[in-house]
Amino acid sequence: MYYYRFSNTVIGYLNLLTLLASIPIIGGGLWVARSSATCERFLQTPLLIIGFVVLLISLAGFVGACFNVPWALWFYLFGMLLLIAALLGLTVFGFAVTSRGGGVQVPGRVYREYHLEDYHPWLRARVADPGNWRSIRGCLVSSKACAKIAAWTPLDYMERDLTPVQSGCCKPPTTCQYVEGSSLAAQEEDCYRWSNAAGALCYECGACRAGVLEQVRRDWHKVSVLNVVVLAFLVGVYSIGCCAFRNARRAETDYPYHGENRMSKVRPRWDYYWWRWWYDRKDQLY
Repeated sequence: MYYYRFSNTVIGYLNLLTLLASIPIIGGGLWVARSSATCERFLQTPLLIIGFVVLLISLAGFVGACFNVPWALWFYLFGMLLLIAALLGLTVFGFAVTSRGGGVQVPGRVYREYHLEDYHPWLRARVADPGNWRSIRGCLVSSKACAKIAAWTPLDYMERDLTPVQSGCCKPPTTCQYVEGSSLAAQEEDCYRWSNAAGALCYECGACRAGVLEQVRRDWHKVSVLNVVVLAFLVGVYSIGCCAFRNARRAETDYPYHGENRMSKVRPRWDYYWWRWWYDRKDQLY
């Protein structure tokens, strides 16, 4: 009796937890959709989809496990299988996309500088699109990341670290030379794109796009590592859910471990008659 109830109880509690966990996920997606200061607005749709999918699947699993409803558990197991497959594909894609990049250490500096060609083509295509970059650029200007280092002295640039966005968008490349009378022929293209205007700076530089991609790469890599942990958890929950589904089917169509036996007749196993004939022959011979 206890084994019969164990898997159902565990799956019920686990789905209650995931049901409650889906609420902040949906809330986070709504907050991202309403916020104008965050640069992660493109995450609002995935967050909302994941939140509502987890909510529906958890609700089906909770009802099916606690009330022995086989069709709810079937929907739960099917949804969990799709969720695991989607999360697995997203994790593999995330590791593949974030495997390149990382920047180059600048001699004599603490910070790194980033180059667009070092990143995955899929990421480069996102910042190459004029519409996407216009939105990202507006977000970078409003975030005031460059205003935080506007008062730095040359000594600060020698001794202090910079974020990828600050390194690429708030200053020209370290190799640029702006001494009067020097030749600019052999310098990087970003050296020509730099402007002292607070609203321009190096926002149109390739290094700025690379800095944005580096920040995305770091965040996405962390999410991919977390996805591995979530996948292991979901596989365990899915296994327990299979046990709960079997118990619910047994309670409905066969007979439970306690109570009245609803079986109309007993059907012997397929090899019963063969073994019976064999033992009868053995008794006759010996």
